[in-house]
Amino acid sequence: MRLVVQGHAISMAHLTHIHRLIGGNAQFMQIAEHAYYLPTNETEVDQVKAFCAEQKIDCALVPDAQRLSQFGLCVMDMDSTLINIECIDEIADMMNLKPQISAITEAAMRGELDFAASLKKRVALLKGLPEAALQRVIDERLQANSGAHEWIAACKANNIKTMVVSGGFTLFANHVKTMLGLDYAVANTFEIIDGKLTGNILGDIVDADRKAQELVKLRDQLDLNANQTIGIGDGANDLKMMSAAAVGVAYHAKPIVQQQATYALNHTGLDGVINLFTT
Repeated sequence: MRLVVQGHAISMAHLTHIHRLIGGNAQFMQIAEHAYYLPTNETEVDQVKAFCAEQKIDCALVPDAQRLSQFGLCVMDMDSTLINIECIDEIADMMNLKPQISAITEAAMRGELDFAASLKKRVALLKGLPEAALQRVIDERLQANSGAHEWIAACKANNIKTMVVSGGFTLFANHVKTMLGLDYAVANTFEIIDGKLTGNILGDIVDADRKAQELVKLRDQLDLNANQTIGIGDGANDLKMMSAAAVGVAYHAKPIVQQQATYALNHTGLDGVINLFTT
């Protein structure tokens, strides 16, 4: 096993204290500017986890067999994972409806509302919005999250195929696919008539079940096994997709997602995923 600790707040004092808690003769190895790993035989590191959480440092106990070269597919959520916004909330802001729609989004991401029903409710509130407002969200507000470009570059370097699978919408997912150089994108489609949103969604909704199904379908198409897959997300509707993967990474995620994920990153960018699987 290796204990991976990372975060902008990390210092030598932190490493020294963690080393005392773990014991042993091995020393920390630096793997990035703000990331280190310590070889260990320990399997219970609750004290270390508590200390790191208090100090705003990410830590994870990673099996030695998990390396970037082992994986062949990474499937990721879009909103608040690959990008910095919840697109539907920003669309709502164009109609002065952001507080109402954001509240529904938050409840759905915490797992308190059925995702499909909540999405239909939110989209219905957007009826009449000009299609041009969608492009404004892309042009004015949508940005990749910290470390996203680095993570995708690492995937390419290790022949890991990448897919964004989003409960959001195709216009945004396709933009993110192009912006980051992803291999695949799956998302929902707004119904637009005469240049305006009708408040309806076309086709089957990309919900938690569909996200997991898309991961398994692509995994099988690529002739990979389950151990070669990574799922990254932040909301409750990502949990089934993350569970379908060998490794589920909770990225700045809701508590319910952090509790069920293999690893959680709260204080690093997406490039922190690279450090989990690099030695």
